[in-house]
Amino acid sequence: QARLVESGGGLVQAGASLRLSCAASGVTFSSYAMGWFRQAPGKEREFVAVISWNGSVTYYADSVRGRFAISRDNAMTVNTVHLAMNSLKPEDTAVYYCAAGGGPSYTPRSAGDFGAWGQGTQVTVSS
Repeated sequence: QARLVESGGGLVQAGASLRLSCAASGVTFSSYAMGWFRQAPGKEREFVAVISWNGSVTYYADSVRGRFAISRDNAMTVNTVHLAMNSLKPEDTAVYYCAAGGGPSYTPRSAGDFGAWGQGTQVTVSS
C-alpha cells in the first residue's frame, strides 16, 4: 500500500524559504511522476508542481514558477521528492500535499490523475 509522508512545513515571514520533503513507501517510486498540490482555506486544491518519473521533465503553476523548484531522489533507499520554496508570499499559505501518479509516458498536472496522496503539511507565510 502506497504511503506518502510530507514534512518541512512551518510558519515563516514573507520572503523566507522553506523546503518540503515527501518520503514514499509501498510504491514503485521511480515509476511514477510526483506532484505537489496545495489547498488554502475556503479554496479548491490547486496544482503547484510536478516532476516526471525520471526527473527529466518538470511543470510549475504560473504563480510559483521561478520561486519554487521540485526535485526527486530515486535511490531505492531514499525515494523522496522535495519542493524548495523561495521568496515566499502570504498567498502561498496553504496545506501542501504530495502525490504520486502518471507513469513513464505521462506527467500529469490534474489532481484526478494522481492515485496516492500524503496527509499534507501546513505552510503559513506571515506578512
